[in-house]
Amino acid sequence: MNEKLIIVGGGISGLTAGIYAQRSGFQTLILEKCATPGGISTCWKRGGYMFEGGVHWLNGSGEHLDLNKVWKEVGALKENNPVYFKDPVYVLKNGKAQLAIWRDADRTLQELSAYSPRDRKALRNIFRDVRMFKYFQSPVEGVTGIMDYIRMFPAICVTPRLWMQSIKHYLSRIKDPDVRTLMEAVVAPVNNAMTFAYTLSGFFTGDSGYPSGGSLRMALNMADTFREAGGEIRYNTAVEKVVDGGVIVNGELLKADAIIVTVDARTAIDKLFEKPLQDSWARRMRRLLVTSQTVFVGVGVEADLNAYPKSMVFKVPFKDGGVDIPFFVVSNYARDKYSPEGCTTLTALFPGYSYGYWKAAREDGTYDEKKKAVAEKFIGILEEQIPETKGKIAVMDVATPVTYQRYCDTYEGSYMSDWLPATLTTNAPNRYRKGLYFAGQRTAYSGGLPPAVISGRLAARLLCKDFKHKFI
Repeated sequence: MNEKLIIVGGGISGLTAGIYAQRSGFQTLILEKCATPGGISTCWKRGGYMFEGGVHWLNGSGEHLDLNKVWKEVGALKENNPVYFKDPVYVLKNGKAQLAIWRDADRTLQELSAYSPRDRKALRNIFRDVRMFKYFQSPVEGVTGIMDYIRMFPAICVTPRLWMQSIKHYLSRIKDPDVRTLMEAVVAPVNNAMTFAYTLSGFFTGDSGYPSGGSLRMALNMADTFREAGGEIRYNTAVEKVVDGGVIVNGELLKADAIIVTVDARTAIDKLFEKPLQDSWARRMRRLLVTSQTVFVGVGVEADLNAYPKSMVFKVPFKDGGVDIPFFVVSNYARDKYSPEGCTTLTALFPGYSYGYWKAAREDGTYDEKKKAVAEKFIGILEEQIPETKGKIAVMDVATPVTYQRYCDTYEGSYMSDWLPATLTTNAPNRYRKGLYFAGQRTAYSGGLPPAVISGRLAARLLCKDFKHKFI
């Protein structure tokens, strides 16, 4: 017992693996290159305003789900960050008309059908698919039972058909452009339609809430849970290489009996080991991986915008910063304590494969200028859509794919992976060999927090099996 374990990365998967491993008898050290835990799933402050850069809704926040048990086991959800469920979930305004996705499926279907009667049949068929996912949930090894799988059978039956088409194609049957845009705001339209049905079903069935304090509070809770179990975290500590018997930090060897790599596996296979990994899965990952890249914009507004919805769909084209999209979503944190009294934090994500654009800007010296241009364009749209923001912008911040790459070593600055139609992306194995394991979003399909926590837990289970520890 008390074998030494080093975990490379203090994101959600690294913290999860560390908590379970430490409880199971390993002497665990987490090495995190940044000053705070959470990896990409974190928040940061600028001029008194906090910007949410991670979770926008949490799969597994519904207490009836297996994943909720895991979030509580690792301490991510505690009394200090109760989950609230925004309703409506998304709102799109078109002049005086307002379209919404509510947590009540029947109400949503009725209102959208009334707005666009010609789409009544198409909407009814789409909602029929969504209802098939009522009991679908992310399976957790050792937690999800046979009855859970039986209840998921209707979703499993429709999954092949949905998986074969993109969300954009799936929703193309909706003729009204406003209704279609609202629905496309749920999940990036390039992903397969199964991800849309599963996500929308989560809103309708009591899942996908927002934990108070956001992703940073979750990560800090997990870090506290890990330390309380006896584990150690070293921040501002970058691992240079993973070698036999340990890792290299600042040119020195830190010895370990086992290592769990939780940084972006696509980056790790080329840069973290003494020689790039050449296993068949690694070669396929290099060839097939499709990343999700985004430009993040956050502003602090000296106005109370609590009267506006939590998530607003702006049907306004945005063509700048290497992205070209027909609409975008603005998150409103007026009800959260993310700003000075009477003020509001607003954020938006602008998805698109823009890494090359920003990398070139970094190299030719125009990076800051182009970031400022993106922020100013966003502010101009805000002032048109939300008049209370005019002349009230106190703080603005922009994060590009280059930012994500610099802080988290993510491949091409991605924050997750797109799951394209009819595509099985290649993942890193949770167990590479005895003593070396992978966890994180490149070890499971799609992205987001569920694969992070589930893969971290699974890596710890495999570790315990190899070293004959009881998994706790």
